[in-house]
Amino acid sequence: MLFRARGPVRGRGWGRPAEAPRRGRSPPWSPAWICCWALAGCQAAWAGDLPSSSSRPLPPCQEKDYHFEYTECDSSGSRWRVAIPNSAVDCSGLPDPVRGKECTFSCASGEYLEMKNQVCSKCGEGTYSLGSGIKFDEWDELPAGFSNIATFMDTVVGPSDSRPDGCNNSSWIPRGNYIESNRDDCTVSLIYAVHLKKSGYVFFEYQYVDNNIFFEFFIQNDQCQEMDTTTDKWVKLTDNGEWGSHSVMLKSGTNILYWRTTGILMGSKAVKPVLVKNITIEGVAYTSECFPCKPGTFSNKPGSFNCQVCPRNTYSEKGAKECIRCKDDSQFSEEGSSECTERPPCTTKDYFQIHTPCDEEGKTQIMYKWIEPKICREDLTDAIRLPPSGEKKDCPPCNPGFYNNGSSSCHPCPPGTFSDGTKGWWIISGSSSLRRTFKHAFCSTFAAECRPCPAGTEPALGFEYKWWNVLPGNMKTSCFNVGNSKCDGMNGWEVAGDHIQSGAGGSDNDYLILNLHIPGFKPPTSMTGATGSELGRITFVFETLCSADCVLYFMVDINRKSTNVVESWGGTKEKQAYTHIIFKNATFTFTWAFQRTNQGQDNRRFINDMVKIYSITATNAVDGVASSCRACALGSEQSGSSCVPCPPGHYIEKETNQCKECPPDTYLSIHQVYGKEACIPCGPGSKNNQDHSVCYSDCFFYHEKENQSLHYDFSNLSSVGSLMNGPSFTSKGTKYFHFFNISLCGHEGKKMALCTNNITDFTVKEIVAGSDDYTNLVGAFVCQSTIIPSESKGFRAALSSQSIILADTFIGVTVETTLKNINIKEDMFPVPTSQIPDVHFFYKSSTATTSCINGRSTAVKMRCNPTKSGAGVISVPSKCPAGTCDGCTFYFLWESAEACPLCTEHDFHEIEGACKRGFQETLYVWNEPKWCIKGISLPEKKLATCETVDFWLKVGAGVGAFTAVLLVALTCYFWKKNQKLEYKYSKLVMTTNSKECELPAADSCAIMEGEDNEEEVVYSNKQSLLGKLKSLATKEKEDHFESVQLKTSRSPNI
Repeated sequence: MLFRARGPVRGRGWGRPAEAPRRGRSPPWSPAWICCWALAGCQAAWAGDLPSSSSRPLPPCQEKDYHFEYTECDSSGSRWRVAIPNSAVDCSGLPDPVRGKECTFSCASGEYLEMKNQVCSKCGEGTYSLGSGIKFDEWDELPAGFSNIATFMDTVVGPSDSRPDGCNNSSWIPRGNYIESNRDDCTVSLIYAVHLKKSGYVFFEYQYVDNNIFFEFFIQNDQCQEMDTTTDKWVKLTDNGEWGSHSVMLKSGTNILYWRTTGILMGSKAVKPVLVKNITIEGVAYTSECFPCKPGTFSNKPGSFNCQVCPRNTYSEKGAKECIRCKDDSQFSEEGSSECTERPPCTTKDYFQIHTPCDEEGKTQIMYKWIEPKICREDLTDAIRLPPSGEKKDCPPCNPGFYNNGSSSCHPCPPGTFSDGTKGWWIISGSSSLRRTFKHAFCSTFAAECRPCPAGTEPALGFEYKWWNVLPGNMKTSCFNVGNSKCDGMNGWEVAGDHIQSGAGGSDNDYLILNLHIPGFKPPTSMTGATGSELGRITFVFETLCSADCVLYFMVDINRKSTNVVESWGGTKEKQAYTHIIFKNATFTFTWAFQRTNQGQDNRRFINDMVKIYSITATNAVDGVASSCRACALGSEQSGSSCVPCPPGHYIEKETNQCKECPPDTYLSIHQVYGKEACIPCGPGSKNNQDHSVCYSDCFFYHEKENQSLHYDFSNLSSVGSLMNGPSFTSKGTKYFHFFNISLCGHEGKKMALCTNNITDFTVKEIVAGSDDYTNLVGAFVCQSTIIPSESKGFRAALSSQSIILADTFIGVTVETTLKNINIKEDMFPVPTSQIPDVHFFYKSSTATTSCINGRSTAVKMRCNPTKSGAGVISVPSKCPAGTCDGCTFYFLWESAEACPLCTEHDFHEIEGACKRGFQETLYVWNEPKWCIKGISLPEKKLATCETVDFWLKVGAGVGAFTAVLLVALTCYFWKKNQKLEYKYSKLVMTTNSKECELPAADSCAIMEGEDNEEEVVYSNKQSLLGKLKSLATKEKEDHFESVQLKTSRSPNI
């Protein structure tokens, strides 16, 4: 496809593609144009050769009836110049096609290709040409050829008509001199396609200050494949108020240019859009005519390749050779205006007041001045006049560290001296004759105001600006507007006695800039050996008074590389202080930028919206002055009063001014080193590092519980733990995750958790190996990044942004749920299933924010869970899915077997085995469930000798059997004896009964042992078997006779 640039097209900029089709017609090489050309020739032939009574011959073609264009290049690189009739023109006799210039031919800048003769000619006055390039610098509307494409997120489910807050209305918006990207979290691409006949380039200027929006520029070919020239497609951030430039080489052929932005809108705060202007493309085939200068510009000489902007109070129309001046008394115009504007009547918004430098009397005058350039009229009805100037007021004292030597200005105290700055003006408050009389005393008094520091002390260097009569020497102010130059050269801020405030500016969307430059920071002499602590801090007290959407930005530039927004405040804010801590010795530029509204404004409706800064204090500044002295250490053998640095971790003893090491488990204060109280005790469960600069946990923790000692070892968890929490979705459907890194303990207190704004596809390892000034990398104990997955925005890799520090100071570790106002509620996490107490690590961040005035804090609950091996699992409270419920305090639950206490002898028991072959085995097993790890190991199984159980069993059985046999034998023996005795007795009874008639015998008889008496014996008393046995035994022993009563047959009466 070829391009041509015939005639100016509003919004297209400096040119249009040289051979592009015009007015909606088909290109000349298309079949439609070829047929049309052939038809025109045929019509001319028929008209000349075949006259008809019903039609009259066509008039011959004149130069105004047609124009020339080139055909498509053939394989040999050649082409033809053909005449194309203009629209709605019927004529005959078009010029014949002729061979055209080679396809790579082009004219120089300021020239155009005159198609009739095919030669390059210079552009006339009021016109310009880029030769083989095109430029877009008019953005009143979207130039022809540009298009917007807004995409929905792939993560949004459902038909497009059911999606709330879709991206149909998101687009790049023309703003006159530049084009502005979308402000929401849609992905919007600005696209332009161009066909180059030779290699060229694309160049554009841009502003990209908000890292909450991703800005990429890349190029595709006609097959929608990205070109190799856009490997680094991520555009770098720019400083606030500054325009950056970006250029990429283009290959011949079709190039589709993409400017793509993606907003990351996680809260209510809107992103600052990307601004693009002056898009220039070099490498098109040729330009067939010059283009008139746009309104507000002019060209006063032939052969111009650009147009100059009309100065202020002048204007020009399209194609102007010079600018026309406005009526000075009634009209005005800004630079680059296309018309003049009537001057309005003056109001209170058109002037401001300043304070003059102090004079010799110690007085300052209040002066009123018109805001320049003055655009109002005082001679109109209802116009106000400028208030009278010259009112005198007492000058404020000098700032601390400065003195007045009798002149009208304050000067810094010499090295080694200090001053509170408040004693200078009291002497000069008398009459002029008194001052002449005491001139010598006056000078000596002011010279003496800067007093030398006493022996054993050193100046506390820094800056403390709290009186604002003149702007300090290391500060400057300016005004900037991205869309115009109205306020260029204006003071953005004005001093006002006890404060400095934002100035008027040229329009409400100006950036009012205030800069403070400090070449470096260093600690006091006595703390030069200290490591790992802050070097200084900057604190300022401010308030904002706003009726619109004003914003105050506080930005920091390190080593003049890039300015980054540290904090911002929107709307009206009460008087408050903000502190930024410096950890690195480098050149710093601190910037305060105030914008009344970010909407385009050409007037000053919110002139009364302002910011006031009451004081700015910077400590430990390299080129600072001293308002006081601090104690320092003296060498033990030093006769003078020079200070010597204390070794790391040493404080200055009050009695001797000698350095002394801090006690164990304390760290040295970063604010003062005088006295033992400078050594601050570490928190519970922590210890100091070698330099006493920080306290940290060595990953070991001890706790007494119910007379049982619990020892914990978190060493295996000391490496960084990570948690990807989510997903969450924005109102536009963007899916994102919160990614947390936690450096729990160890490493001598070093902050090992790293988070990065990974918009350049760098890995964390590559960043660490690079420059220390890489501002997109943060290191802490706990940090958070917002991760945009690749599928959510169509990127090739996941993107990381909004990296913030959640904790950079270790507080302590304890089993208690509260430490230094950080409380873990009982219902925050599920109740543990064991009796093992959870261990809590507490951290805080030293940086305060607008939403967290005391800084952020973090609590990590370590819970023993034997089922979670290795690094375990990190989770957040179910009621606070983002890890925090208030945005300031973050909570994490870390479950792992490594969080269990070390094993002790209470965690196992023994099991005794059976005695086998004279040996008994004892085994040791863990208690179930096992709630410990590492520590002591299980004892080896124990083998001990033992008595055999079978032997004694046999002995017992033998004794028992013998006893049983003996008892049976005795039973049988006595039973037999008893039977014999009963038999004899029975026989005796029977004998007695058979002799009834005989005289009775003796009533008793004695039977000697062994007699075989057959008579039956009847015992007088019947005894048991046992009694009988006893009686028998007694009888045998004592050899007595047994008396028995014999039965008789006689009557009992005889």
